[in-house]
Formats: sequence, structure tokens, C-alpha cells
Amino acid sequence: MQTVFSTGGLHPRDSFKRWRDALDAEGSNVNLRQLDDAPFTAKVESGTVGALHIKRLSQSALRTEIRKPAASVQGREGMVTATFKLAGTSSSFQDGRDASVRAGDLYILDHRPAVLTTSAGAQAMFLELPRERFESVLGPIQLYTALPAGADLASTALATTFINELISLGHKLTPDSAVRMASIGIDLIVASIAERLAREIPRPLHGTVVVQRAKAFVEANLGDPTLDPPQLAAAVGVSLRRLQELFHERGQHISDWIWQRRLEAAAKRLADPSGTHVQIGAVAFGCGFASQAHFARRFKERYGMPPSEYRHAAFLSTA
Repeated sequence: MQTVFSTGGLHPRDSFKRWRDALDAEGSNVNLRQLDDAPFTAKVESGTVGALHIKRLSQSALRTEIRKPAASVQGREGMVTATFKLAGTSSSFQDGRDASVRAGDLYILDHRPAVLTTSAGAQAMFLELPRERFESVLGPIQLYTALPAGADLASTALATTFINELISLGHKLTPDSAVRMASIGIDLIVASIAERLAREIPRPLHGTVVVQRAKAFVEANLGDPTLDPPQLAAAVGVSLRRLQELFHERGQHISDWIWQRRLEAAAKRLADPSGTHVQIGAVAFGCGFASQAHFARRFKERYGMPPSEYRHAAFLSTA
């Protein structure tokens, strides 16, 4: 980790202004307010391990209001920030969720408006992570922003220990090993948030939430011809048998649901007047069918007519 900013050596009357200037230079759109009369101090360290971009921050008591992201950081909409609280206390507010955070806790923030309040001597570590790695398993990020996974969770302790060791030993890894280890670290963070979410959900609703996440994953991956029940179970973090049981309780079969959603998506595209130029084969492949013949057979079984006739009938009904 290399120091990229420090108020050390600055005159106390200049340190807070220099910190604001540093954030402005990064394109951050924030409103800052000191919470005590002590001289302001801040230090930022930065490092990279594989695809992980890591920052470590220590600072005085401060309220930070993150407003609409500035143009220079718009490219980060595909990323979220995992925050490990290292020392002190803080509170975080985003998506209507207000949480108190202590040393050892972990939480996620999106790159959208939020409010953070830190105590004197607060320290935290920030990791920029792909949003997709979370949403493919846990659903929309808004469900768990600012939700702390406490230090009392075994998964949080494991993730924290792993990331700290990875930072310490990252320089000894080959580039390929660093990428693999960073990927493992991300999975541990996702697992920690998943465990925290499981505590948040009343047990009678847990199965419903799992099914909802499974269906959300199907929607996001309809175009993948390899999507099948085992892959879906792995994506939502339950056994295939358990996922089958949950679907059966709702009168559904996993495979039937996947094919149903593929056919419904294909029918919607065929009926779209703006897509009449798209070949039927392209529609089939785009909805996860491995062959046009298989698509045509399944489609006729479901809708009683071939895809071409369905498109023509939809066109006549809107003409």
C-alpha cells in the first residue's frame, strides 16, 4: 500500500481545505463537515491486488454527504464499494437504511447519494468490486446497501482475514495467482453479505426469497444456453435438491420455469413491431435456445403456432 494523501506536515489550518481539494480533484461530489474542533487529519493509502483496487483511509470525525456522482466517476456505475471498518465507529445511510458500524464490520455502498459519519480516529478499507458479482447471487444491490455484516459473523471474520492477508502477501503472487486470489476474496465478501441477509429474513420467508433470487438470476441469464437447474442452485447458494423442493412447494419445476421464461421472452420479442427485421433464429439464440428447430417445436407446443405465424398475427393485430 502506498500513501497517496496525508495531512502530515501540513499546518492545521490548511489540512481540512487540502482534504476537500483532494476529493474535488478526484471528481468526488461531496459535502464535508467537521464534527469536532480538533485539528483535522487524514491519510489515504492505495494498492492493487489482481483486479482489486484497495484504499485505506484514516481521518478525524467527519460527516460526508455523497451527492450525485460527478461526470468523472460515472464510469463506476458497474462497481460497488465494500467497506471494512478497521477502527472507530461510523454510521452509513443509503436507500433509506441507516446503520451503525463498528470495527470489524463490513458493508456495501453503491455509487449513489449516501451519508457517512465517522468518529475521531476512524479507519476503514474500501474495495471497488463488480456489481454483477453481488447481484447475480443476492439480487438488486438496493436490498443490502448500508447493511452491516457484523464482526460476529464467521464469514465476515474470514473475509476480513483473507483480504488483509492478501494485501500483505499480494506482492509475492504471480499476476495469474493474484487474479484468482482476488476473485476468492470477492466471493468471501458476497458470502458474508448473504449470511447477513439470511439473518435479516424471517425463516418462513427465507424460501420465498431464495426462489425470488433464483428467478431474478434466470431473467438476467435467459440468453445463456447452458443455464440449467444445477447452475441456478449454485448461483443462489443452495443445494439443487433444496431449490427443487422450494419450486415444488410453489407448484413449479425449475426446468419448466426456465423454458417458460425463455418462450415468453421470445414471444415478446416476436410481437415487438420494432424488431420485425430480426431473424427468428436470432430471437431463438438470444433467448437461450441452442437450435432454431428446438425453438420452433417448443414455441408451437406453447403457443399453438410456429414463430413466424405468431409474429405475423401480432403484426396484423397492431396494424
